[in-house]
Amino acid sequence: MSKARLLFGFHAVLARLRVDARSVQTVYINAARHDRRMAQLIDSLQSASVKLVEADTARLDRLAAGAAHQGVVAFVEPLEASSLEDVLDAVGPQSLLLLLDGVTDPRNLGACMRVADAAGASAVIVPRDRSAAASPEAAKAAAGAMESVPLIAVTNLARAIGEIRDAGIWVVGAAGEAQQTIFELDLTGPRAWALGAEGAGLRRLTREKCDWLARIPLAGAVDSLNVSVAAGICLFETVRQRAAASGVMASAS
Repeated sequence: MSKARLLFGFHAVLARLRVDARSVQTVYINAARHDRRMAQLIDSLQSASVKLVEADTARLDRLAAGAAHQGVVAFVEPLEASSLEDVLDAVGPQSLLLLLDGVTDPRNLGACMRVADAAGASAVIVPRDRSAAASPEAAKAAAGAMESVPLIAVTNLARAIGEIRDAGIWVVGAAGEAQQTIFELDLTGPRAWALGAEGAGLRRLTREKCDWLARIPLAGAVDSLNVSVAAGICLFETVRQRAAASGVMASAS
């Protein structure tokens, strides 16, 4: 049997229940919480016949290794992992990927996963080294998105970009020094966005593999954005352009 994975927080646990209730082994809940949110969670868990264990705050803190757990800690079976090949086999006109280069903070990774889910991205792709991994902290920040969007770790991100391009997806790298802005690009076809960590940005090999580089125009005093904020802007500009193109085609028919 696979080693159980730890999840904590209402969003992450409820998302796993929706995706695969049978994979939820045991959920520990704060015995002192009697609010509506906890009552609704208990109802959902009982309806799915999940084992519930009441625990005090000290025990929950130990299970979550001191992280903010909201009074909910769950042990779950790992979901079946997706591969880059799986994602590329399903490439279509609306394919959208998010590539993260050197994002090592699990909270930033989780926030990027949450944005990717909201924008309808097919997967988030990270290098196996120099990157945050799927962890309880990342899952909590993802607010359930880590249960619905595949997180794929690749050995060599530059090589993976080559495979993505060969599959017919154009890759755009977000870079502050780029001449064109993200609003000047055509993002209506299959696209992948590559973003680096705040400050460091994309590594040289990563940016050299991109089809285009583009920047987010900044009008204020700051010279960079948190990577999850930047990811949201880039992904939803893609969503906006696609929606606009669909509206034009619909009105013309």
